[in-house]
Amino acid sequence: MAKFELKLPKMGESVAEATITSWLKEVGDTIEMDEAVLEIATDKVDSEVPSEVDGVLVEKLFDVDDVVQVGQTIAVIEIEGEGTESVTAPVSEPIVEEVEAPQVVEEVAQTVVAAKAVVEPVISSGDRFYSPLVRNIAQQEGISQVELDTVPGTGKDGRVTKNDIKAYLQSRGSQPAKIEKVEVKPVKVEASKSQPAKPVEKKVAQQAVVTNGEDEIIEMTRMGKLISKHMVDSVQTSAHVQSFIEADVTDIWNWRKKHKDAFKKREGENLTFTPIFMEAVAKALRDYPMMNISVQGDSIIKKKHINLGMAAALPDGNLIVPVIKDADQLNLLGMAKKVNDLANRARVGQLKPDEIQDGTYTVTNVGTFGSIMGTPIINQPQVGILALGAIRKVPAVIETPQGDFIGIRYRMFMSHSYDHRVVNGALGGQFVKAVKDYLEAWDSDREI
Repeated sequence: MAKFELKLPKMGESVAEATITSWLKEVGDTIEMDEAVLEIATDKVDSEVPSEVDGVLVEKLFDVDDVVQVGQTIAVIEIEGEGTESVTAPVSEPIVEEVEAPQVVEEVAQTVVAAKAVVEPVISSGDRFYSPLVRNIAQQEGISQVELDTVPGTGKDGRVTKNDIKAYLQSRGSQPAKIEKVEVKPVKVEASKSQPAKPVEKKVAQQAVVTNGEDEIIEMTRMGKLISKHMVDSVQTSAHVQSFIEADVTDIWNWRKKHKDAFKKREGENLTFTPIFMEAVAKALRDYPMMNISVQGDSIIKKKHINLGMAAALPDGNLIVPVIKDADQLNLLGMAKKVNDLANRARVGQLKPDEIQDGTYTVTNVGTFGSIMGTPIINQPQVGILALGAIRKVPAVIETPQGDFIGIRYRMFMSHSYDHRVVNGALGGQFVKAVKDYLEAWDSDREI
């Protein structure tokens, strides 16, 4: 019998890890090819991981709530046939070869070992394996390696679970574990080859939140934490600059009003403004391809395909960005159907991993909530994002060959955030001006 390693698949260029939310199969269960084995979640989407082979699940390498890196083996499946087992060997501690040394070297080695117990991060040691979640909790609560090794585990093979370490923290109380300080005496040791010691990073303790009895403490959701980190990372990565422009969309408003009922009757779907705006953005990106780029180190990657991200609000208040691939190749009918399909499946959590990856530019509609403009945060590693404001009926100056006059028009603001590291003000302004021009040049006799 051979064994197959089930690995966490790649889910997008900006997704490096995922959290296991549930196991759909247990050890000993028979699995068919393409059958879901477990459910995972990232900051972008919840998904299932299917099996690539037929076989029997013989080992689960991670528990629920564990964080797994892309490419890591998460389970082992026994399959029919003969072959060399391909199970990843567990990581063990490096073997230190014992050699005779002077007494002074032995004393220094003992001192270093003692000091490491104080400053080194928690790791899996010996035959004690600690999941990333347990290690993170230990690090946040100031539990040392020595102290964690004494925590009894109720998991498989004595593994310490999240509940074990939480129970230990409750029993330990608020008193931090006492750690004896090791006095290190300077000793001169001669060695033929040595490497400089790495400086120890000082971590600032998080300040406790002070509340009174009337306050409610709400823990952030897993997706909320990941989105929060993604937003902070983007602000720290890109030099955000904004340009604002106002567009007259009266012709578009009247055209949609004329066609929306017939479209609904014929296609069984709503005709919204979103596909019209997405079409204009795709055309502008084709005109200004240096907005359709990403930054990698000191290099600029010019994207061949125009893949538009469409920010969609979820019922729980979070946000997800499904991607319309090759948006510039779609006609208005195709764009409308794609927008409706992705938006509907996003709200019920049925998007596939490849439908939220490889975006090259993002559009967000802040006007849905009544906002007339905004300053959106760039979706890394892209270099631009466009916020569409609410369409308002306002008095405006109308220019005609017979002269100017005041009329009632439908107008909206567009807010363009772009990365000033690689996009200057001229390009950022020209791009959003091109979107405005495409919208204002709308053909009122257009058919769909």
